[in-house]
Amino acid sequence: MIQLTINGQPQQFEAPINVAQLIDHLALHGKRIAIERNGEIVPRSQFPQQMLVHGDQLEVVVAVGGG
Repeated sequence: MIQLTINGQPQQFEAPINVAQLIDHLALHGKRIAIERNGEIVPRSQFPQQMLVHGDQLEVVVAVGGG
């Protein structure tokens, strides 16, 4: 079991997951998002390779269009 903090809220997961799986879990697949992990931006190309570990601090920002 791992615990992550996502946008200031603790969340627990039964098994290790990567950033791409987290996006699916949060129902954000296909949306324009930026993810910061422990203070560093995760490039979109690295989402499948970036395994999250217990204690990671994540900020997920969803781009909102408009004018």
